[in-house]
Amino acid sequence: MTSLQELCAGLPLNPLPQNKGRNNGVPHAPNRTPQLSAEEERLALENALRYFPPELHGTLAPEFADELRHYGHIYMYRFYPNIQMKAYPITQYPCKTRHAAAIMHMIMNNLDPAVAQFPQELVTYGGNGQVFSNWAQFWLVMHYLSEMTEEQTLVMYSGHPLGLFPSHSGAPRVVITNGMVIPNYSSRRDYEKMFALGVTMYGQMTAGSYCYIGPQGIVHGTVLTVLNAGRRYLGLDDLSGKVFVTSGLGGMSGAQAKAASIVGCVGVIAEVDESALMKRHQQGWLMEVTNSLDGCIQRIRKAKKDKEMLSLGYHGNIVDLWERLVEEYEKTGELLVDLGSDQTSCHNPFSGGYYPVQLTFSEANQMLCKDPQAFHQLVHESLKRQVAAINKLGDKGMFFWDYGNAFLLEAQRAGADVQKHGGRDTEFRYPSYVQHIMGDIFSLGFGPFRWVCTSADPSDLAATDEIASCALEDIIAQGVSDAVKKQYNDNIRWIREAGKHDLVVGSQARILYSDQKGRVSIAVAINRAVAAGRVKGPVVISRDHHDVSGTDSPYRETSNIYDGSAFCADMAVQNFVGDSFRGATWVALHNGGGVGWGEVINGGFGLVLDGSQEAEERATRMLSWDVSNGVARRCWSGNQNAYDTIVRTMEENRNLKVTLPHAVKDKSVLALALSLN
Repeated sequence: MTSLQELCAGLPLNPLPQNKGRNNGVPHAPNRTPQLSAEEERLALENALRYFPPELHGTLAPEFADELRHYGHIYMYRFYPNIQMKAYPITQYPCKTRHAAAIMHMIMNNLDPAVAQFPQELVTYGGNGQVFSNWAQFWLVMHYLSEMTEEQTLVMYSGHPLGLFPSHSGAPRVVITNGMVIPNYSSRRDYEKMFALGVTMYGQMTAGSYCYIGPQGIVHGTVLTVLNAGRRYLGLDDLSGKVFVTSGLGGMSGAQAKAASIVGCVGVIAEVDESALMKRHQQGWLMEVTNSLDGCIQRIRKAKKDKEMLSLGYHGNIVDLWERLVEEYEKTGELLVDLGSDQTSCHNPFSGGYYPVQLTFSEANQMLCKDPQAFHQLVHESLKRQVAAINKLGDKGMFFWDYGNAFLLEAQRAGADVQKHGGRDTEFRYPSYVQHIMGDIFSLGFGPFRWVCTSADPSDLAATDEIASCALEDIIAQGVSDAVKKQYNDNIRWIREAGKHDLVVGSQARILYSDQKGRVSIAVAINRAVAAGRVKGPVVISRDHHDVSGTDSPYRETSNIYDGSAFCADMAVQNFVGDSFRGATWVALHNGGGVGWGEVINGGFGLVLDGSQEAEERATRMLSWDVSNGVARRCWSGNQNAYDTIVRTMEENRNLKVTLPHAVKDKSVLALALSLN
């Protein structure tokens, strides 16, 4: 077993570790089909060998070539570390700075088999969300972090550690970019080729920025989404007896079962991969499992009638389930589903993110490698069938929304009937959950704030839970608007209950949705608790990039921006740059994330609260910008919630001066002016 000291010593070359190949005991990423030319294959192999001295090339070249041809990418399985991959207590990492040790803690959590979707392929979630491109990069990064001082910054180019560069103590310790390719080459086909060549990488959101905290993050987001969907579509706060049908139990989508039980509805989740389904069942997040459509329908009827709280996993294809629900309605007139969505990885539909109904799981995995064109066609046919069934139920009163996973976008590309007649480019027949459910929350400045206790001690997490809930309660006592109060109360209820729901997978982490005032208050209070010894180790604060200002994504985060700028990416880039000089410990900027390569630019950060006065100042300065940047942009686009929020923030901080829009009150002046020319 390798020790952390050995892990940080650099690439193990003398002797080379034994090549054990792939571990059959863990799930593996679907094989990729980059369709490289012979010259491109040679280039990919040459690129991979750059990490090793020439005397090893004769040994490594044949196995790397074998990986490239069998799996479509060179992962360097020989160098998979012989260590229990997990988030170790920060004190155990052999580093010169605690900031570097905190980053190591986060990286190893992202690759923990209990957390990562495909740990040996360095995929954390989403089917292709990489932490690094290969295992050589992992070893080098750990070595660099162990050597780093407060006068250096590690520069990361799409998984590749460019090196440690002279810097200063106030600069970020790591700066990460993933997938920053020239815009005209930001297509899926270009990505597959460049990833196979080892020159770029898809970091999703928090995978490539080392900030994933397991499925807990999406549990909370799903809880808020389903609660607010019930309020908006059904006019209900109590969802007992209401049926929510969706799909996906793999990476982040695995959170849906737990979210259903927390909100108290009947959650029915289809999943084609039995190992993913059983993982959630064994984890205790999925209450029951069936592979029978008849049994599934009977169980839905009973739970709906008895108003049970239930999370039911259907081992089968979601298309079959939707079509059976249509059949039941046509036979009985009974609408068995109230709310519907989808969380398959439709940003990656042809490489294992979506499985067509015409094939079994194993047949699909074989075809996507052997005949990708035929697989592509079957995916499109399946999407059209799925949408046809959803449309029939939607016409009868079921409320469906897109979960920001590119489901409707891919369905549109497949030729499915998802068009919203008279709608904007970013609108479909069904709303994005951002447009109609979460968009108002973002515009108020609320988003997924999170923290990780690097001591790895559950008592530290319990202490920070109490600190956070008290901080939000104090803000309410000072006076807030009704809309803000509702969001605070939802999150106080969440944080008070979080410890009861066994949400921790991997690092001792927590998430809640908060605005600028709440984030700053929580960060300051936690930092002071670290200083006082009430929290035993440093705490890393971060957020999902899926936030008020972190992401420019016209089919998700910015889908409710209607001034024509939904496709512009200034906000995410400014966020990344602004966080870097306001105090973030590390920053990340990605192409892709959630809805797919070429569809979004997003930025993230990590900041270490080590109990110092400097950490408090950094957190206050950086978090204020991190939120207000996005609220100001949303205000300028014409969002009234954002306008009201930024005006209040300016009243509280005289150094903040934001350009406010003047609305056109009389729309007739537009038509009149245009008619004169």
